[in-house]
Amino acid sequence: MTSQVSSPAEQADGAVVGEQRKAAGAKDVRRLDRVIIRFAGDSGDGMQLTGDRFTSETASFGNDLSTLPNFPAEIRAPAGTLPGVSSFQLHFADHDILTPGDAPNVLVAMNPAALKANIGDLPRGAEVIVNTDEFTKRAMQKVGYETSPLEDGSLDGYHLHPVPLTTLTVEALKEFDLSRKEAERSKNMFALGLLSWMYHRPTEGTERFLKSKFAKKPDIAAANIAAFRAGWNFGETTEDFAVSYEVAPAATAFPPGVYRNISGNLALSYGLVAASRQADLPLYLGSYPITPASDILHELSKHKNFGVRTFQAEDEIAGIGAALGAAFGGSLAVTTTSGPGVALKSETIGLAVSLELPLLVVDIQRGGPSTGLPTKTEQADLLQAMYGRNGEAPVPVVAPRTPADCFDAALEAARIALTYRTPVFLLSDGYLANGSEPWRIPDVEELPDLRVQFAQGPNHTLDDGSEVFWPYKRDPQTLARPWAIPGTPGLEHRIGGIEKQDGTGNISYDPANHDFMVRTRQAKIDGIDVPDVEVDDPHGAKTLVLGWGSTYGPITAAVRRLRRAGESVAQAHLRHLNPFPRNLGSVLERYNKVVIPEMNLGQLAMLIRAKYLVDAHSYTQVNGMPFKAEQLAAALKEAIDG
Repeated sequence: MTSQVSSPAEQADGAVVGEQRKAAGAKDVRRLDRVIIRFAGDSGDGMQLTGDRFTSETASFGNDLSTLPNFPAEIRAPAGTLPGVSSFQLHFADHDILTPGDAPNVLVAMNPAALKANIGDLPRGAEVIVNTDEFTKRAMQKVGYETSPLEDGSLDGYHLHPVPLTTLTVEALKEFDLSRKEAERSKNMFALGLLSWMYHRPTEGTERFLKSKFAKKPDIAAANIAAFRAGWNFGETTEDFAVSYEVAPAATAFPPGVYRNISGNLALSYGLVAASRQADLPLYLGSYPITPASDILHELSKHKNFGVRTFQAEDEIAGIGAALGAAFGGSLAVTTTSGPGVALKSETIGLAVSLELPLLVVDIQRGGPSTGLPTKTEQADLLQAMYGRNGEAPVPVVAPRTPADCFDAALEAARIALTYRTPVFLLSDGYLANGSEPWRIPDVEELPDLRVQFAQGPNHTLDDGSEVFWPYKRDPQTLARPWAIPGTPGLEHRIGGIEKQDGTGNISYDPANHDFMVRTRQAKIDGIDVPDVEVDDPHGAKTLVLGWGSTYGPITAAVRRLRRAGESVAQAHLRHLNPFPRNLGSVLERYNKVVIPEMNLGQLAMLIRAKYLVDAHSYTQVNGMPFKAEQLAAALKEAIDG
C-alpha cells in the first residue's frame, strides 16, 4: 500500500474532526505523540497477520513506524505453551523514530501464555487487553499460574481490560454458516478492529485486504470483515474503553514523496530487481529455503515479468553452484541464505573469488552456532563473511542499516560485484528482514547506472602480432578481468578452481605467479571505491559510538537520549565493512574513546583493533533480540564517564 504524507492542513482538519466528535457526545479523544503496541498469542492465533494489517493502516495514515515481529522457531509449538507464543510489536509516532520501542504501552494477550511471556516487558501503568475466554484453569496451569492473574491482584499496576474476545467473535458471526471452531479463528480480526478504533486507524485497506485474501472463499471473507467491524463497534459502545487516542501523521519526518510500508526482505528483493534492470541483465536466484531468508525466494519468484529466474535447489551447495553458473553465463547472480548456509557455500564462494565473477551472497543473519535460534536476530556472521574460506579469498562486505535501506544496500552490492568482478556479501539480519518502516519509492532517474560491457573480441596482441583473448588481462583502474559470455566466438578460455596464470588464464603451479595472483586479488578488493564514513558530531565530542548493520536504530536513539540529557557524544555507522572507508582511520584518531555496540561478542571491535590499533571498547549482547535504546544509552553514559 502506498500513501502520500499528509500536509499540516490535513492534520488540522483531523483535529477539527476530533473536536466535533467530542461536541457530539462521543468518547474522549486524547492526543499522543507515539504509541508502542504488542499483539501476542499462540502461533496459530494470527498475531503476525494482525500486526501486519495494523502496520499497513498506520503507514497509509502517514505515521512514522518501526516493527518487531517475534515468533517461535517451531513450526507448530504446543498450543497454550510459552515456547509457542508469537508476538508483533509496533511503534508508531507523529515524528521521526528509529526503533520498535523498548517497552509496550499496550499489550493484547490472547491467552495466559501470551500474558506470562510478555507482562515482564511492560512498564507500570500500561494497558493490558486480555482474552478472558482463554483463561481456563487448565490453560493457566500449563504456564505455571496457580491462581488467575486476572483476579489475584498481580495486574493491579496496569490498566486491565478483560474482554471475552472469543465469545464476542462467535456471537458476531452467528449469522454465518460456520462451526464454532471456524468462527473462533476470526478473533484476531475482532482484536484488530478494537485496536483500530482505539487509535483511529483507517479500516478500508483491511477490508479490501480480506476480500482479496479470501476471494475464493467469500463467506470467510465476509465473516472476517464482520468480526473486524464488531471489534470496532465494541470499542465504540463498551464502557470499559472510555478513551480513544490519536497519533497525528509524521508529516515533518519525511521528505515529500510517495511512501509505502516495507520490510527488509521485501526491500532487498526490490533492490535486486532494480539492480538487474539498471544493469540490463537478467536476475538469477539460486537458493535453498532457510529462515529468515526464505521470503526473498518467495518474493522474487513472483517477478518473472522483470526477467527474474528463481531456482529452488535441493541444498545450499546446489543453490550457489547454479548461481555461479548463471554468473558465468552473464546474469546478475544471487544466492540467499543464513549463517548455516554460508558455511555450506564457502567452497563455492572461494571458487567465485578465483574465477573473479560477480555474485551476490545474501546472508540474513540469525542466532547461532549451528541451527541456533532460527527466528531470532544476531550479527555474528561478520568474521565468517570476512574470512570463512580456505586460502586468501577476500570478499567485499556490505551491510544495510534499516529495513528500507536494504533496497539501497542491494544496489550498492550489485555495483561492486559488477564493477570489480567479485562475489559480494550482503549482511542483513532477522531484525531487519522481518521488521518494517516507511520507504519513499524512488524515481527510476535516481537509481545508479549499473550497465557493464561484456568482452567482445581479442584484447591482447602477442609478440608475433597475432591478436588473442586473455581472460585475466585486467582493467588498470579496477583490476577487474573481462567478463566473457560462453559461446562467444574467439573468447574460449579455461574455467575452474585451479590457479590461473596472470593474463593468459592458463593453469599455473608457478609459486611466483600464485603470489602475484593472490596479492592482485587482494589489491582489487582493497581498491574498491566506497564513500567516506560520515560522522555525526555536533558538539566536538571525545567519545565516538561506531556501529554497523541493524544496530543503527538503537544506537541513534540512544545517542539522541544522551544529547537531550546534555551529554556530548559522536556517532558513525559503517555500511562498508570490507574494504573499510578510507577515512575511517583518521576519524578514529580524533576520539579518546571508541565504543562499538554489536549483537555478537565483539567481531567488528576485533577488526578495528587489529587494523587501526585503536583501543575500541565492545558493548555486546547475543540474546536474539535487538538492543533497547534505554539500555544502550546507559551503557554509553557509563563509557563516557569512565
